[in-house]
Amino acid sequence: MHRIIVLLLLESVCSSVSGKKNEKFIVSSLEMAEEINTMNIGWKATVYKQFAGMDWSDAKKMLGSYGPWPKDSPPKLVKQDVASEIPDSFDARTKWPGSIHAIRNQGDCGSCWAFGASEALSDRFAVVSSNRINVVLSAQQLVDCNTVNDGCNGGWPLKAWQYMSEVGLLTVQCYGEYTAKTGTCRFNGSSITQCPSGYGTPRFYKAENAYTVKQSVEAIQTEIMTNGPVEADFTVYQDFFSYRSGVYIHTSGQQVGGHAIKMLGWGRSSEGVDYWICANSWGPKWGMDGFFYIRRGTNECGIESGVTAGIPAL
Repeated sequence: MHRIIVLLLLESVCSSVSGKKNEKFIVSSLEMAEEINTMNIGWKATVYKQFAGMDWSDAKKMLGSYGPWPKDSPPKLVKQDVASEIPDSFDARTKWPGSIHAIRNQGDCGSCWAFGASEALSDRFAVVSSNRINVVLSAQQLVDCNTVNDGCNGGWPLKAWQYMSEVGLLTVQCYGEYTAKTGTCRFNGSSITQCPSGYGTPRFYKAENAYTVKQSVEAIQTEIMTNGPVEADFTVYQDFFSYRSGVYIHTSGQQVGGHAIKMLGWGRSSEGVDYWICANSWGPKWGMDGFFYIRRGTNECGIESGVTAGIPAL
């Protein structure tokens, strides 16, 4: 009799667990957005058409970072410089007009690691050359050719910077348009005479090095104001998909995965909350025309513990 009762209890528990696993996870809901908006926490939420009804597996495809670098392969070069004077606010778009390129869209592909890297290096070439070298470098090349990362399945930002320092990137025009799919690398070796797309003259734009920035607000600020935007890695939770405006602070929802973005400045809200200015890669209809603010100084969602970059090779 006791054995029967135990078996029935086990069956009940297993059925309950199995049922939870089979429940559809909805990343963004009107209920969550309304709850956030009534909490008066410094940021506003909404439900975007692109995320409405999106489940867990599809939501993870909008991310793609494994972490800033492999845990068993820490960065060899760490920048720790701190400027003697750091302004209360800084925006690379204002500091270097025309050097900070438009918001891009990674689509249904876990290639954030490639977008954050290629976008930051594109901006840095424009910054260091006073816009004489104003190019948009190919994230698709990283997705296709950076074999130590996994294309649309994800990757490590530092590995992307290392690829850009060893091989370099062609422009979007030269390599070919972004497909949001992992494809075959469109060239062999690093010496080519014709653009894979058939348009333009091939040139590999390289970084001199690949490094991480010390987990320090002042070190990150110094890096941005000295050399231009950086790539930053952080943990995304459900509520981030509903971000509309204000200074994001994780408020509700489950952890979804790792994400890499471009960080380009900082400021302080009217409520006195310090924040970072970041560019996402979900298109210009998300957030504040594709940009977002996230709390600064508290390592919000790990945003200050995985900053990577490199110096353009002119």
